[in-house]
Amino acid sequence: MSDNDGKKTLGVRGGGSGRSGSVKQSFSHGRTKNVVVETKRKRVVVPKPGASNTASGGKGPIGGSGKRPAGITDAEMERRLKALQAAKAREVEETAQRAAEEKARTEERERLRAEKEQKEREQREAEERLKAKAEEEERKVREARDAEEKKAKAAAAAAAQPAPEDAARKARDAGKPAPAPRRENENDDRGRGRGAKDGGRRSGKLTLNQALSGGEGGRQKSMAAMKRKQERARQKAMGGQQQREKVIRDVKLPEAITVAELANRMAERVADVVKSLMQSGIMATQNQTIDADTAELIIEEFGHKVVRVSDSDVEDVIASVEDKDEDLQPRPPVITIMGHVDHGKTSLLDAIRQTSVTSGEAGGITQHIGAYQVTTKDGQVLSFLDTPGHAAFTSMRSRGAQVTDIVVLVVAADDAVMPQTVEAISHAKAAGVPMIVAINKVDKPSANPTKVRTDLLQHEVIVEEMSGEVQDVEVSAHTGQGLDQLLEAIALQAEILELKANPNRAAEGAVIEAQLDVGRGPVATVLVQKGTLKQGDIFVVGEQYGKVRALINDKGERVSEAGPSVPVEVLGLNGTPEAGDVLNVTATEAQAREIAEYRAHAAKEKRAAAGAATTLDQLLQKAKDDQNVSELPILVKADVQGSAEAIVQAMEKIGNDEVRVRVLHSGVGAITETDVGLAEASGCPVIGFNVRANAPARNAANQKGVEIRYYSVIYDLVDDVKKAASGLLSNEIRENFIGYASIKEVFKVSNVGKVAGCLVTEGVARRSAGVRLLRDNVVIHEGTLKTLKRFKDEVSEVISGQECGMAFENYDDIRPGDVIEIFEREEIVRTLT
Repeated sequence: MSDNDGKKTLGVRGGGSGRSGSVKQSFSHGRTKNVVVETKRKRVVVPKPGASNTASGGKGPIGGSGKRPAGITDAEMERRLKALQAAKAREVEETAQRAAEEKARTEERERLRAEKEQKEREQREAEERLKAKAEEEERKVREARDAEEKKAKAAAAAAAQPAPEDAARKARDAGKPAPAPRRENENDDRGRGRGAKDGGRRSGKLTLNQALSGGEGGRQKSMAAMKRKQERARQKAMGGQQQREKVIRDVKLPEAITVAELANRMAERVADVVKSLMQSGIMATQNQTIDADTAELIIEEFGHKVVRVSDSDVEDVIASVEDKDEDLQPRPPVITIMGHVDHGKTSLLDAIRQTSVTSGEAGGITQHIGAYQVTTKDGQVLSFLDTPGHAAFTSMRSRGAQVTDIVVLVVAADDAVMPQTVEAISHAKAAGVPMIVAINKVDKPSANPTKVRTDLLQHEVIVEEMSGEVQDVEVSAHTGQGLDQLLEAIALQAEILELKANPNRAAEGAVIEAQLDVGRGPVATVLVQKGTLKQGDIFVVGEQYGKVRALINDKGERVSEAGPSVPVEVLGLNGTPEAGDVLNVTATEAQAREIAEYRAHAAKEKRAAAGAATTLDQLLQKAKDDQNVSELPILVKADVQGSAEAIVQAMEKIGNDEVRVRVLHSGVGAITETDVGLAEASGCPVIGFNVRANAPARNAANQKGVEIRYYSVIYDLVDDVKKAASGLLSNEIRENFIGYASIKEVFKVSNVGKVAGCLVTEGVARRSAGVRLLRDNVVIHEGTLKTLKRFKDEVSEVISGQECGMAFENYDDIRPGDVIEIFEREEIVRTLT
C-alpha cells in the first residue's frame, strides 16, 4: 500500500517552473479543491565590492580588515564579535567542566566497582573457607570410619590368608608378578590425589577458581543451594534419601475461605495452591476468597480429606461439656440481694461486710451491680451480688437473678411490699431459685413485720411463720440485729442445694457489669461459674475477645486466678462487652477472634434483617404517624454498660402519642469530641451519667453551642428529661362559659350594621370574650364582638339581668330569638406523667 492511501498528491499547477498563487488538489469521484498559496522569498544579502572582511582578521574600522556584510555598522559588528568570542569562551569552559565531571563519575564508578568486587571476593572466600572446613570435617569422619573398617578386615583376614612372603613365592612359582606391599600412608596419597581419584566427591562443588573463571555456566549458586546439595550427597552416602510419607489431613472447609487460609489448613505452600488454581482456570491471589466447591476440588487434588462446616460451627469449640461427678467439688453459694429502693439492701450488705458501700453511691442509692465475697465466722465463703432497686434497673435485677443460687429479698418493716419488691419476686420465681425474706428496719418504732408477711401472701410467698417453706429473718442493718440468723439461714439453704462445680476445666462465667476505664481500658466484672479463670487465659465474651491481662478481686487486690463462684474484674478485652454476656475460655486466640467475628457478623445481619422485614406500607404508615409526633433526641454516655442500658430503657418509656424521647446513641466511657459532633448535627443535648467530657469535647461543645448535662442519680436524669419532653407538648385549650344572652330585637345602625338588642340571661357578657351564635341550639357562627353597648355608652361587660347592644365582627345574619353564648379560653400547660 502506498503512503498516499489512494489519495492524489497535492501539486502546483503548471509544474515546478512557474510560481502560481493557487494549488489544485484532486479527490476521488472527480472532486477538486483550489488552495491559495503565498510564497515567501528568502532575502539574500550581497556584500559590496569594496567592503572589508572583518572576519579575516585584518585591520578595519573596528580593528579588523576582513569583509563584513553590507548594512552593518561598526558598533554592531563589534558587538557581534564580542558575543562570538564570549560564546567560544563559554563553550571551552563547559567542555572542560563536562570533562571534569565525566572524569569524576568514572572514578566514582571505578571505586564502587572495586568495593563491590572486594566485598564479593571476601564473601566468596568466607564461603570457600566454610565449605573447606565442612569438607575437612567430613573427610576426617570418613577416614576414621574407613580406618576402623580396614582394621577389622585386616584382623579377620590375618588368620585366613598366608603371609606376604608365601604369597610372593607362590606367585613366582606360578609366573605372576607379586602384589605390591600396602603403604601405611595410602590414605594420604589418596587425599592428595582426590581431585581425580575420589570417585567424584568434589564434582558439582563450586570452587573459587570456577566462580572467577565463569564456571558452572557462569552462574553462582547460593549458600542454600550448596547446603541442599551437600545434604543430598550426605544422605546418598548414608544409604539413600528417605522419601517422607505425605500426611493426609482433615481440612475443615467453611462456606467461603481465602486461598492463604486454605493453604494453611492443608499445611501446603501458598504458591502450590495458587498454581493448582491456575491449572484449573481460576486466577486468584492468596488474599482472594474462593467458594467451598472450588476449595473442595483443590483439597482433593492435594490428597487431603474435606470436612464441610458451616459458619455457626465455630462455636462448637466452646460447647458445654458435662462434668463428671468425681470431678465436682463444693463451691461457695452466690447470693443476690434484691428489693425495693431505699429498703436497705446495700446497708444490710455493708453490715455483713462491715464496710461502707452506700457512702460511695450517688444519692445513697445503688446504681451498679456490686459483687463481693464474705467469709463468715464459721469460715464459710459467700459471694454476694447487690442489685439496684430503682425502677429503671429492671434488666440489672433480672441478670442478678439469672446467675444466682439464692435470692435474699429485703423488705422494709415500715414500708412493707412495694412495686420493685413484687418485681424482684417475679425475677426470682422466673429464675427458679430459692428465696429468703429479710425483714429489715425492725428497730424503727413504725416497724410492722406481720404486715410484711401478710402482704407477701398476696404474691404467693408464704414464710415459715405462716406455715410456708420460705425462710424469713427479722434484721436491722443499723443495729446488726439478726445478721447471724440471716447468715445461718443462707448457709442452711446452700447446704440443701449441695452446690458443686469442677474447678479443673476451662473457665466459664457471666458478665455482671462492664465499663470503659480511662486508665485500664475495657473492664468486665465477671462471676466465674465453672472452671478456674487464670491470668493469661484467652477468652471470648459476646462479640468481644481478649487475653486475661490481670484479675482484681472485690477488695481491689490483684490475684492470679479465680475459681467457681468468685467475682473478679477482668482486664485485657479488645472492647466493652454487654452486661449479661457469657465468658468462655478458648484454646487459641485465633479461635476466640473467629467466634467473636462470627457473633458480630450475625448480630449485624440480624439488625439488617429486622430493618428489611418492614414493608413499604408500614414505612409509609410510620412516616404518617411520625408527622404528628414531636421527638426529643438525646445522646447518652454512662460509666458502665448496665447503667447505659437502664437509661435507654427508661427513656423509651417516656412519652405519649404526641411526644417521645429518642436515644440517638448510647455508649460507655467519657464524652468525646465525636459525641459532640453527633449532637451538633442532630441538635440534641449530651447527657453524661457518672462521666465527664474530656478537654477537646468541652472546647468543641463551647464553640458549637452543644449542651452537656451531667447526672449522678438516675431519677434526677429521668425527671429532667420528662420536663424537657413536656415542653414539646402543646398547651391544652380549655373553654369556660361565663354567660348567655338572648336577642330580643335587631336594629340597623349606620356605619355599624346590624346590632342585636340583647338581654343577658345568665352570667356576664364581656367584650374581650369569645361568642357563639346559637339558632335552635345549633352553632351557626363563632367569633368576637365588635361592639358592646349599654344604652349609648361602650362598656367592657354587662351583668345578668341587664340589657345591652351587641354587634358581631364581620357577621350580620342575626335574628330575634337567637341565643348568644359567651365564653373565655384558658391555656393549661401539660406535663408527662
